[in-house]
Amino acid sequence: MNKPIFTGSGVALITPFNEDLTVNYSALEELIEFHIANGTDAIIACGTTGEAATLTEKEHCEVLKFVAEKVNRRVTVIGGTGSNDTRTAVELSKSAQMSGVDALLCVTPYYNKTSQEGLIKHFNTIADSVDIPIILYNVPSRTGCNIKPATYAELCKHPNIIATKEASGDISQVALIRSLCGDNLDIYSGNDDQTVPFMSLGALGVISVFANICPKEMHDICQLCIDNNFAEAQKKHFHYLELMNVMFSDVNPIPIKTAMNLFGFEAGECRLPLVPMSTAGYHNLKDCLSKYDLLDKYNK
Repeated sequence: MNKPIFTGSGVALITPFNEDLTVNYSALEELIEFHIANGTDAIIACGTTGEAATLTEKEHCEVLKFVAEKVNRRVTVIGGTGSNDTRTAVELSKSAQMSGVDALLCVTPYYNKTSQEGLIKHFNTIADSVDIPIILYNVPSRTGCNIKPATYAELCKHPNIIATKEASGDISQVALIRSLCGDNLDIYSGNDDQTVPFMSLGALGVISVFANICPKEMHDICQLCIDNNFAEAQKKHFHYLELMNVMFSDVNPIPIKTAMNLFGFEAGECRLPLVPMSTAGYHNLKDCLSKYDLLDKYNK
């Protein structure tokens, strides 16, 4: 049995931008310290929420190196290195390993997609190229490509492929993955609103968007599940459900960056093709934040 990459709440960290949309490294460092101080168990950089799709390869590598150096082993650092081109994913993964990240997050190929056999060859090729653990990332709503349970059972035979971020939204699929793979494949919820039910099926935690603004709250929900106190975890889950959901009222990471800007974190705007929220959406988000007393809590 492999040692888990992490247990609990891993934040799918935003990438803050300056007004000219270059990476804001001073704000990024501030966010890193904020998460370490507030109980985040792992930091995942350059994923979907980190706008990896609009980072150049140079920026991508520089951000991962910066995060790994600033965290300095205080918590687990996971670098997003997936691509729809296997060769690019290999090069990004090698660079991320050299930068000092603890593990990789590799999304399924998108746009060109592939067959299940292609998925096996794609991920095994990446895993053969590095010596650190890999978390697969299954998000069919974005990629049009789903890792089937039987494919997971084959993939987890590779010693470097030890976990998955499951964002299919399919609880039945998660149950079947657990049944087929057992302790050979750790599972993390890829959806904030499914964290508690996933963990009741044996998932070890979540890779969370919500944790960007509520790191302690997401950590506490996960810890309650780890402690087998699902009744209390459920209460907290229901309490924050509306706030979790409003973070997906527009395309991620538009709402979460908007919220963080309201808190004074200098998250900046998203890069095109993502655009600011509508006026109605913005006010709905702001009203929800006020309902949870977060504007007063974080207003700097």
